[in-house]
Amino acid sequence: MILAIDIGNTHMVLGCLNEKNETVKRVQMTTDRQQTSHEYAAGIRQVLQMEREEAVSFDGSILSSVVPELTDVVAEAVRILTGKRPLVLGQGVETGLALDMNGLTADQIAGDLLATAVAAVHNYPLPAVVIDIGTATTMTVVSAEGVYLGGVILPGPGTSLQALVKDTSLLPAVDFSRPDRAIAKDTVNAMRAGIVYGSAGAIDGILDRFEEELGVSPTILATGGMGRILAPYCRHRITVDDSLLLKGLGIIWRNNRKPAEKAAEPETV
Repeated sequence: MILAIDIGNTHMVLGCLNEKNETVKRVQMTTDRQQTSHEYAAGIRQVLQMEREEAVSFDGSILSSVVPELTDVVAEAVRILTGKRPLVLGQGVETGLALDMNGLTADQIAGDLLATAVAAVHNYPLPAVVIDIGTATTMTVVSAEGVYLGGVILPGPGTSLQALVKDTSLLPAVDFSRPDRAIAKDTVNAMRAGIVYGSAGAIDGILDRFEEELGVSPTILATGGMGRILAPYCRHRITVDDSLLLKGLGIIWRNNRKPAEKAAEPETV
C-alpha cells in the first residue's frame, strides 16, 4: 500500500493506493499553516483510521505540495507515522514525463500538474487536457505522444466568489452551491449563477482554443475539489476522475522506487 499526499492551498488530499495503483481510500484534511508536524501526524493517523478497525500498512509514501512552508512539516509528520520520510515531488524525482516547456525542467513545474499529467498518460487516450478545479483552476495539455505541453492558470470558483464579496460593499457572503438557472431572480442566486456559469464558460472557451491549437479534440478530464460540481455545466464532454492526482503520485513513486526498498517491510499506521 502506498500513502500519497497532496498539499493544496485549501485542502490536503490523502490517498491509499494498492499494488494495482487503485485508490482504496481517499480523504481530505483542511490545510492549516499553523499546525506542527506532530499535530499533522495525529490528524493523518485519525483520518486514515476512520471507518477502519485495522491499522493501515504502507510500503512507501509520496508527497506533492503547492504550499512550500508546509512541505517539510508534513513530510516530517509522515516520518513520525511510518518511520521513513516520503518521496517529495521535486528536483531529482523521475516523473517519466517528457516536457516541451521552453527549457523549464520538471522541478520548476508544480508537482500536482505533473502528477495529473502522468496519470492521464497512463490511464486515458491522448491527447488530453487535465482540468484541476480548486483554489486555482489549472488546465494542462498533454500531446498525443505523451509530452507535457503547458496550459493556463485562472482563479478557482471559490476564489472568484471571495474576491467578489471582499471588493464590493453591497454583495453578501454566500455559500457555493449549484444554481437552478442562469437568469437569476435575486442577488444571492445571481452571484451563484455568475460564478458557476462564468467558471464553466471560461473553461469551455479555453478548451475551444486548446482544440484549435492542437488540431484535434482531446480527452478532457476534470479533478479537484470542485471538478464534479462544475463539469456538468460545461458544454464539452468531460470525464471526472477524483483520484487522478493520487494515481499519478502512485505511478511516480513506483518509477523512483529503489531496489532495496522493494524488499523492505511495510510500516503500520
